[in-house]
Amino acid sequence: MDLSRVSMVIGEDALARLGKLSVAIFGLGGVGSYVAEALARSGVGTLVLIDCDVVAPSNINRQLPALLSTVGQDKVKLVKERIADINPACLVIATKTLYRPGCFDECIAIAVDYIADAIDDVPAKTDIIVEAKKRGIPVISAMGTGNKLDPEQLVLTDISKTSVCPLARAVRKKLRENGITQGVAVVYSPEEPRYAYKADVPGSMVFVPASAGMLIASKIVRDIIRT
Repeated sequence: MDLSRVSMVIGEDALARLGKLSVAIFGLGGVGSYVAEALARSGVGTLVLIDCDVVAPSNINRQLPALLSTVGQDKVKLVKERIADINPACLVIATKTLYRPGCFDECIAIAVDYIADAIDDVPAKTDIIVEAKKRGIPVISAMGTGNKLDPEQLVLTDISKTSVCPLARAVRKKLRENGITQGVAVVYSPEEPRYAYKADVPGSMVFVPASAGMLIASKIVRDIIRT
């Protein structure tokens, strides 16, 4: 992969640091798939991908691996193949599994330098953050992007400063139970949820989850090239 345009912005030394970087990404949906691809296109050397799902027709409006031709296929397999076609030098370790509290070490078989959490299950999200904190691994977590329309309202902040978002509220509560009240980077939107009508699952527009994924990838890259 030709990374000359990347090196023009950050320099060869920073690019070399990205080439040695290992990032674990939990969830390859509307947010996580964009995190993975943005990091691969930025020259990150190793990605550990964890996701349990297959592509559904309802994913096509917002998820990178979701196409009419990929319905029913594993997201981890599709993202791994896509990255291989973008940046063959990027080592991708793909694990198809449902993350449950207590299975952190089973999901991440190698040492990683950064964790991106893009799943929506509250106990699982909380466990990932708690386990990352225990190990001293930087972690950034995506809060809710469903029923949002305006990507300009996305904010990169500490979880203690979130508001409006029901997912952030639930995660804050669970983290408090584990003695964590701040020091967790998140991307969230204070936009009030929008409903043309309500259903059992959240609605979604591509702009918001995709933009959240790009913000997360940007945060990871900027943190690494500053060190």
